Amino acid sequence: MTEIRSHIVIDTPADTVWKLIGDVPNIAHWMPSMIESRGDADQRTVTLADGATLIEKIVTNDAARRRLQYAVVGGDLPVTTHLGTVDVLPIAEDRSIVVYSTELEPADLADAFDSAISAGLAHLKSLLER
Repeated sequence: MTEIRSHIVIDTPADTVWKLIGDVPNIAHWMPSMIESRGDADQRTVTLADGATLIEKIVTNDAARRRLQYAVVGGDLPVTTHLGTVDVLPIAEDRSIVVYSTELEPADLADAFDSAISAGLAHLKSLLER
């Protein structure tokens, strides 16, 4: 299993960051590799910039712990195993860290997922620190 982990410090309270992360269907708002996202609290479908889609099952959406976990369960990419975990942790009253980890197979998708996640975290920071 290939594991990817990225993180970013955001000068915004953790509860404010969580409001964006926890809004499951609207991930395309802060993830630039996605041009569309839709769904509900249990499942979402995202459309990537190249037109490919991913169907994601929400495994955990815990507002109290500020943790979101999801698994790719279908779509156009040959993902065989996937679990994405996003944790929003307070490090000060007005500062938080977002840790985004992914377990993924096949391994040859890791670079693309890693790049997309890193860009998403950077965009999330820019949206919230305006």
